[in-house]
Amino acid sequence: MALSSLITAIFFDLDGTLIDTAPDLAWAINQLRAEYGLPPLALEIIRPTISHGTPGMLQAAFNLDRNHPDFQLRRKRLLEIYQGHLVHATGLFPGMAETLNHIENAGLRWGVVTNKPSFLTDPIVAQLGLAPRAVAVVSGDTTPFAKPHPAPLIHACALAGVSAAQCVYVGDAERDIVAGRAAGLKTLVAGFGYLSPADHPENWGADAIVATPSAILDWVLGKHPPQV
Repeated sequence: MALSSLITAIFFDLDGTLIDTAPDLAWAINQLRAEYGLPPLALEIIRPTISHGTPGMLQAAFNLDRNHPDFQLRRKRLLEIYQGHLVHATGLFPGMAETLNHIENAGLRWGVVTNKPSFLTDPIVAQLGLAPRAVAVVSGDTTPFAKPHPAPLIHACALAGVSAAQCVYVGDAERDIVAGRAAGLKTLVAGFGYLSPADHPENWGADAIVATPSAILDWVLGKHPPQV
């Protein structure tokens, strides 16, 4: 039996899965570094840290963690810079526009579940023209908990009016897979996302790793599903 007879909705993580935000986030990080008299970092250095949120980016850019006394100050300033530069170079990953069209044409629904705060998520999704198409957009502050807690995905299923067992969650970080599994969804790792050499997605317990956006729907439809 094809999975399409069981799956009714596909939920996506945002950064590194649905859209490529790396160029704009790297620009913001380098603007912040410039304010501290530091030279810019190459996109290749910043890109793998993005799915770990501001802690990952600030660790790479300034070698500081959440316990550093300047962490909150620099995080606040980073988000201020980024908020004014959200979609200058941000867009869907190559092949994702076609994949979303195919998902809709197959009679399936899709939505977004991200740890990005809503004051950033909502304008990005709106400016990319995705808001009217998504059955749910759940941000890191939509529920009392963020991933890896399952609450955001449970909430997304409720908004979409679907059972978790009939859904797939696609993400590029281990917390995405942990949250999806805990919520009762099937899970896929976006192998095209912001993975670093230190990541080992084959050990995350996902149902599969997909190398391209088009492989997501192939897996759902049971067409040569990639194996973990």
